[in-house]
Amino acid sequence: MADPLSDSQQTAWRTFIESSWALHTHLEDELRAQTGLSMNDYHVLVVLSEAPEHRLRMGELAGRLVFSPSRITYQISSMVKRGLVRKQPCPEDGRGQEAVLTDEGMTALETAAPLHLITVRDSFIDRLDPAELDVITRVFAKVRQA
Repeated sequence: MADPLSDSQQTAWRTFIESSWALHTHLEDELRAQTGLSMNDYHVLVVLSEAPEHRLRMGELAGRLVFSPSRITYQISSMVKRGLVRKQPCPEDGRGQEAVLTDEGMTALETAAPLHLITVRDSFIDRLDPAELDVITRVFAKVRQA
């Protein structure tokens, strides 16, 4: 059995969990209210917009978003229905599927990005000084590698 957390470890853990959930909920609520997009929609659009030719194999997209295969399939199917992305066979081998950003998806991202940036700045970035942002970057890069 794991050792119990010390008081300071428990405080750090609960502060992280509660504030990250509250922040994510706020970001999700604001993004949906302003654009109709979910955070998952937005992140798919961002990743595809940065990919060569705005396309990625489904498995690679899932890996970048830390989604299970079933979750990425559900997410992309939902976005296909709304015209934000399309699915097509991979041209290299024809076996796999890739997600491709549509013009409608790029327009949705271009519309959402400045609005989302305001919320991100107001809710997170502008509340921290550069040294705090550096610490957060180092901490979560370490956590992500684990």
